[in-house]
Amino acid sequence: MNFRRDLASPLSEFLGVVVLSCILWFGGKLVLSHSSGLEADAFITYIVFFTQIINPAKALSTAFYNAQKGSAAIARIEEVLQAPVVIKNSDHAKPLQKFQQAIEFKNVCFSYNDVPILKNISLTIPYGKTVALVGASGSGKSTLADLVPRFHDVTSGEILIDGTPIQQLDIASLRKQISIVTQEAILFNDTVANNISLGTPDATQTQIEEAAKAANAYNFISQKEQGFATNVGDRGGKLSGGERQRVTIARALLKNPPILILDEATSALDTESERLVQEAINTLMKNRTSLVIAHRLSTIQHADEIVVLQNGEIAEQGTHHQLLALDGIYKKLVTMQAVR
Repeated sequence: MNFRRDLASPLSEFLGVVVLSCILWFGGKLVLSHSSGLEADAFITYIVFFTQIINPAKALSTAFYNAQKGSAAIARIEEVLQAPVVIKNSDHAKPLQKFQQAIEFKNVCFSYNDVPILKNISLTIPYGKTVALVGASGSGKSTLADLVPRFHDVTSGEILIDGTPIQQLDIASLRKQISIVTQEAILFNDTVANNISLGTPDATQTQIEEAAKAANAYNFISQKEQGFATNVGDRGGKLSGGERQRVTIARALLKNPPILILDEATSALDTESERLVQEAINTLMKNRTSLVIAHRLSTIQHADEIVVLQNGEIAEQGTHHQLLALDGIYKKLVTMQAVR
């Protein structure tokens, strides 16, 4: 398409000159021979009109090309915009006022396009406790975490929060109780302050600054020329990886949710950035119910419970010391990382 578009202009110019040359030659012969009754002034008028028609004709062909291009683009956009909403509130959904007791997974199974991802997961996360998920890539850790805020619905079994199945809870009120910090920081092309207050639009400047201090982000933000009014660029491109992650942690701290999901929040960082981000995460996890996904096992050794997933099933479960004593999958993973 680009080749044809780039070729269209010089080709039409060349053809226009060729046609105009032919008309001048033929029309000139008619005028000079005085045999056809064509006068010089009429011929010149004809030439002027002809040259004025060339550009509109070219514009018409360009407009047709752009219309076809736009039609193809809108078809792809509409496919996304008109995609059916799979996750919906039930007819009698009730709001989750405040999380107080536990998150329970009861015989949870999940399949994607008939491919089983999770199989018979039974797990309880008491209020205020930290549960870590470990295992090889593709074992279902992120999928299990995504089921809590209802990014997907279970294929069978059920997930309960304070004894109520999450399908019976209002989605907005459920997600209001949860903050998620992922491996890739989700930032928008806006100021640092607006990115931190994304989930809390009524936050004051003082609250934003306090959240930044707790997330080890205040120092680097204050060193920026415009401080909290600094634009972070598209997807936070003007910040380093550690700085982006600390901004998202400050956002979670400002929201102050009772449930926290950490999906490999430090795995993409260098050692120095990881230390700063881990300190911020430790602050974030205080007095919260946390579900932590980690590849670096040193970061989750103090979790209240560690769950080892293998092929979508719970292979081992217990504290760090209990799992080491089992001499199974978890100990093998710890040994491999220690060797590195």
